[in-house]
Amino acid sequence: MPKTTPFLWFDKQAAEAAEFYVSLFPNSRITHVSRYGPGTPGTEGAVMTVSFSLDGTDFVALNGGPDFRFTEAISFQIDCATQEEVDHYWYGLTAGGGEEGDCGWLKDRYGLSWQVVPTALFELLGDPDGERAGRATQAMLRMHRLDIAELRRAADGAPARAGQP
Repeated sequence: MPKTTPFLWFDKQAAEAAEFYVSLFPNSRITHVSRYGPGTPGTEGAVMTVSFSLDGTDFVALNGGPDFRFTEAISFQIDCATQEEVDHYWYGLTAGGGEEGDCGWLKDRYGLSWQVVPTALFELLGDPDGERAGRATQAMLRMHRLDIAELRRAADGAPARAGQP
């Protein structure tokens, strides 16, 4: 299969967004910056595209102007092995004006949607015991940032801890 690369349309924050993303993900870097030249739709010398890699996944960001905005119809899922990873990405991506959503979804300060998901969630939702999976699902539906310990407690039938949904 040919390689596919997510291509993200920003108004004029492509470089800022790429720098933000590479600061959050390990083994990440900006790989190329191209600039608008004479006779192009952008301001000559301004950043046109930024190519970057997030832990091995390549992206391209374009400063394309205000014509298009991100929606929740497209999101990027981050599979997290631990609660520390969930918290790192959740709090990092919502910092500076991001918005918390339900069930592990969020929008970052640029309006891009992400799902910060512990891998334990898939184990719990796919549990062969339907009642256990159902309890985990109900707990997930009440959460913004997913909490692995609370999801496990709910699956096991334990009441939520104080301050938890």
